[in-house]
Amino acid sequence: MPLLQCMTVLLAISIAMQLLLRGASADSRVPAVIVFGDSTADTGNNNFIQTLLRGNYTPYGRDFAGGVATGRFSNGRLAADFVSQALGLPPTVPAYLDPGHSIHRLASGVSFASAGSGLDDITAQIFSAVTLTQQIQHFKEYKEKLGRAMGDAAASHAIARSLYILSAGGSDLLGNYLLFPIRRYHFTLPEYEAHLAGAAEAAVRAIYGLGARRIRLPGLPPLGCLPLQRAVNPARPGDCNTRHNMVARSFNRRLRAMAWRLNRELPGAQVLYVNQYRLLADMVARPWVYGFENSVRGCCGTGYVETGVLCSLDNALTCEDADKYVFFDAIHPSERAYKIIADAIVHAASPRFK
Repeated sequence: MPLLQCMTVLLAISIAMQLLLRGASADSRVPAVIVFGDSTADTGNNNFIQTLLRGNYTPYGRDFAGGVATGRFSNGRLAADFVSQALGLPPTVPAYLDPGHSIHRLASGVSFASAGSGLDDITAQIFSAVTLTQQIQHFKEYKEKLGRAMGDAAASHAIARSLYILSAGGSDLLGNYLLFPIRRYHFTLPEYEAHLAGAAEAAVRAIYGLGARRIRLPGLPPLGCLPLQRAVNPARPGDCNTRHNMVARSFNRRLRAMAWRLNRELPGAQVLYVNQYRLLADMVARPWVYGFENSVRGCCGTGYVETGVLCSLDNALTCEDADKYVFFDAIHPSERAYKIIADAIVHAASPRFK
């Protein structure tokens, strides 16, 4: 073969390979981040339902763009927002129940999460939140709206390529069992952990049935080291509640095992457990490594008991720089801590997207 002809063939092959790689890269892009769960993932849905669990007042949102209290239980953005931005999507994930968002805005990301909700629908009913069952129903409605807006084929493709985050379980174990004994009348602790893991599996299977494939399950944080849990620790006030931490680790083992099993059972599924416990436990134990100065109390109020409306009542006591705190209130992480959690979610997910 003449040299010129050979070079032409090689150039054509090179161009073809580049086009294939670009096509593969485009196909691997995540078109949306879709979120289910509780107050760790609610970007404002509770603003539009009848509930006391809202974060649409100061000092929440004081470091959000424009200093707006959006309903997020933090001084700024949540982990899902940072995940969205890291994947090249908008820097915030809008709330599904916000009537100000069109389906075109929601096409690049949406949160169905509701503060006070949980894996157990009874938990949401106690706190007048949107149950996980209803959140999944909202996702079904969303898929139908997306189909009408962009066509069924394009919508199905987007649904299959999107990244899903299910962040729940803490409200169940704390608000429905450990602190308040509502479910203790029906379950032993191991039974309730199994019940919650079963509910998580049912939720994953439900959204998988609607087209979801890339699903991330952040485990529970060290529940016993939340500022509120330190304050009400009957054995050693001010210290982490070791029993509640053991419960969180036990549940996380069930969640991790479930994720591995579903990857084998559901064709095409990419269900990944994210070890949030280890990350937050390290932030609490060694805050200076992450640039924090305080991991014992929250920024708002006294930092030991305030969350929700109590933060607003103690607004004058709120710290000056929330970036120095692991927690913003007595339960929820600060924006900066959420950013670190989001990095872990993205890092855990990235090998699946190659």
